[in-house]
Amino acid sequence: MTLSSLTPADLAAVPADVVARLHAAQDVLTVCHENPEADALGSALGLALALETLGKRATPLCSDVVPPMYDFMPHIDRFQRDPNADHAYDLIVVGDCGDLARVGSALARNSELFGRVPIVNIDHHISNRGFGAVNWVDATAAATCEMDTLLMPALGVPLDAADGAIAANLMAGVVIDTANFQHPNVTPRTLRVAAELVAAGAPLSDTARLLYRTKPNRQLKLFGLVLARLESELDGRLVWSALYETDYAQSGATVEDTEGLSDLLSQSASAQFMVLFRDMGERTKISVRTRAGGPDATVLTGIFGGGGHARASGATLALPIRDAIPAVLEAARHQLAERG
Repeated sequence: MTLSSLTPADLAAVPADVVARLHAAQDVLTVCHENPEADALGSALGLALALETLGKRATPLCSDVVPPMYDFMPHIDRFQRDPNADHAYDLIVVGDCGDLARVGSALARNSELFGRVPIVNIDHHISNRGFGAVNWVDATAAATCEMDTLLMPALGVPLDAADGAIAANLMAGVVIDTANFQHPNVTPRTLRVAAELVAAGAPLSDTARLLYRTKPNRQLKLFGLVLARLESELDGRLVWSALYETDYAQSGATVEDTEGLSDLLSQSASAQFMVLFRDMGERTKISVRTRAGGPDATVLTGIFGGGGHARASGATLALPIRDAIPAVLEAARHQLAERG
């Protein structure tokens, strides 16, 4: 198919050494991060399907069970939690991981493999410092799936290959990481990529509906519990809430049902900083959102060992939630005060 929307600069953004590594490989492990969402899943699965169209073997891997909300993504059942013992992997592609540790438990279980086989690191997180033998990190990309869409013509794989499954999976990643093209990370290139995916048959409308406008009642109950705890200070510039372990039993929800909660809280009209605290026993996960022109979310999460993007970032603290909340809020207050 003709890539009528993409510019020469778009296509030139793909590093030649990434393409060379993929063409040279015969048995590839495509890996996404733990606690996956559609960009992680779509990039690993879309690339695996593309490599198979080139006659190679590919295994998509995720440390955690894929949440049921992503069952609509074609071939999502292909994901494994560990590599195949009888495969002679000669390349590992890690996608959408700001650092290698984000792979999760599969990394520890297969440390020898990850230490021995060359890694191609494809990611759009500004906090990524480059952990691969080859690194393609593009913080201007709205999603790793945006990058992988550009990669397809460089590999010689039509976007409509695999009966449209490649385009559908890549579209899911672009939609989730742009909040259906509403986040400020959307660029003209993002829209050109989306146009090509639609032209290749990706179901944009259905994808957006399934990701953003289709939720089980238990998830709505969970969101209600968290919204009821919403707190704010500094004239509403700092907004936060907390999700406790007991909320799952009360609502009948699961951890997977927390997807989209941070984006919902970030709809606050006054907030420059939005922080969601998630109780994990002796640890606490924070998700931080900021507005365009506002504070950099990675500055706050970086204090606690996390990373991500300027407008959406996260971290996991080795503190129970009762201690994490005051520590993070004090750091957020300080960052806002420095801005005046």
